[in-house]
Amino acid sequence: MTLLLTLVLILPLVACNPSQFRTQAAQVPRLVRTTISEPKTFNYVTSDDANSSEIIALLYDGLLSTNGVTGELEPNLAESWEISPDQKRIVYKLRPGLKWSDGTPITVDDIVFTYTDIIFNEKIPTSTADIFRIGDEGVFPTVRKLDEQRVEFAAPEPFAPLLRFAGGAFLPKHALEKTVTTLDSEGNPQFLSTWGTDSDPKQIIGSGPYRIKSYQPSERVILERNPYYWRKDTQGNQQPYIEQFIIQIVASTDVSLMQFRAGGVDVEGVTPDSFSLIKREEERGNFRIYEGGPALSSQFLSFNLNMGKRNGKPVVDPIKSRWFNTLEFRRAVAHAIDRPTMINNIYKGLGVPQHSPIYIQSPYYFPPEKGLPTYEYDPAKAKELLLQAGFKYDAANRLLDADGNLVRFALITNAGNKIREAMATQIKQDLAQIGIQVDFQPIAFNTLVSKMSDTLDWDAILLGFSGAGVEPDGGRNVWSPNGRLHVFNQTPAPGQPPLEGQQFADWEVELGRLYVQGGQQLDDEKRKAIYAEAQVLAQTYVPLVFLVNPLSLSAVSNRIQGVNYAALGGALWNIHELQLTEN
Repeated sequence: MTLLLTLVLILPLVACNPSQFRTQAAQVPRLVRTTISEPKTFNYVTSDDANSSEIIALLYDGLLSTNGVTGELEPNLAESWEISPDQKRIVYKLRPGLKWSDGTPITVDDIVFTYTDIIFNEKIPTSTADIFRIGDEGVFPTVRKLDEQRVEFAAPEPFAPLLRFAGGAFLPKHALEKTVTTLDSEGNPQFLSTWGTDSDPKQIIGSGPYRIKSYQPSERVILERNPYYWRKDTQGNQQPYIEQFIIQIVASTDVSLMQFRAGGVDVEGVTPDSFSLIKREEERGNFRIYEGGPALSSQFLSFNLNMGKRNGKPVVDPIKSRWFNTLEFRRAVAHAIDRPTMINNIYKGLGVPQHSPIYIQSPYYFPPEKGLPTYEYDPAKAKELLLQAGFKYDAANRLLDADGNLVRFALITNAGNKIREAMATQIKQDLAQIGIQVDFQPIAFNTLVSKMSDTLDWDAILLGFSGAGVEPDGGRNVWSPNGRLHVFNQTPAPGQPPLEGQQFADWEVELGRLYVQGGQQLDDEKRKAIYAEAQVLAQTYVPLVFLVNPLSLSAVSNRIQGVNYAALGGALWNIHELQLTEN
């Protein structure tokens, strides 16, 4: 989803005594959390992974912010905004006296530069651009400086999400202008390789509550308080209050949990398999488990529907491609997966079945009781669908296609994520019950991302999206055929070898059209009807087989004061207000 706009993580502590680390924390107020994957970049425009996004969210503020509990838009770097009567223009007014983390003044010129020279630059591939393409022609809004404090975004037609999207983060012109105009040896803007993980932290300039102090690959990212951050409390005290934010890199969720229980980590996502253990330790461990209802995230199985070729070679084996592009095959798989058992055994009851690309907590969610198609667990129905489509079974109950080929494919997910690994194992078992052989291959997250966006050489994938929030247009880059997250039939990223013969189904094109239409419609009830139609279409053709919507659960140390937990914002959405107490 719109992962990047939301901007919505440790030497692992196995080799570091947590009590020693906490002693250091007593000297410098610091908050510690973990991630199991390395950040890929510190450049928010080119970032496409959650690990980078969490760090980037601490480095940049947007013109507006989203209240983590209510979802309402609130002033941030912009102190106010005005929408024209024709709903085509929005004028944001910057707060006076804003500064970047290097002390340079933040100006309207920075905003115009970010959009005109970077996000809307066809030579700079970014999924952020996808959500700004307005109408059937995909036209970008114009961004214009009105004066030293005001900037105008003007759309060619009314565009409902423009206020939220244009209120996002922007970049410093003084630090990056030359990287856009200077080309590398291949003719690409140097910006594409700017602010990577090998950059000097002092060169990475932001507007958010923190800035990068150091990054040690495979160990940790240390962020320090931005001394030029604009927020102050009612008494005039500089925010944020917490001086350092440490993101430690660990080998697995098991290591992360171990370090949290040892007191070396302050915030831990509670997985279903760890819930009962952590719950018993709440009082002794001096922490609290927060629950915010269904999380704003998705878990899904998807097949590679791409029928394109590179240099005459299909990116997907043509035999497998015929299976994956058969609607009955996808529906059969959807019926063959035992979601109730998945919820009970893997999620320990801490989840609900997921049926839609739009989150349950969104006002645009269209529920099954109103007509959203669902795929209840029914192996008999799955076999019936397969036989109708020309598949058959041999004497050993193995599924064969009409030409006698054994139905067998590889399923990948990111290694180290125990929940997804367990889900993939169950999917392998469930599909074996209808004669399909699945070869499960957990792989490194960055390798998985490369397969999705660059090489395109995968059969099936177990993945999840998060960060789109309650605005459904945040998912347009998933459902638009040319979207950068259209994973089930991905177009090549700029700079990658082109595809020959790529095809888009009628339903695929129609889904993209509905998302465009939803953005064009300002009447909220009519928007709901459009997105209801889109949800029905997605479930009818099942390019993504939705699985489980987990509950939003986090264990948070009682050292952290001021937590206002919700599924939308999590535990740290109001990081500037949080304080630490040693107890």
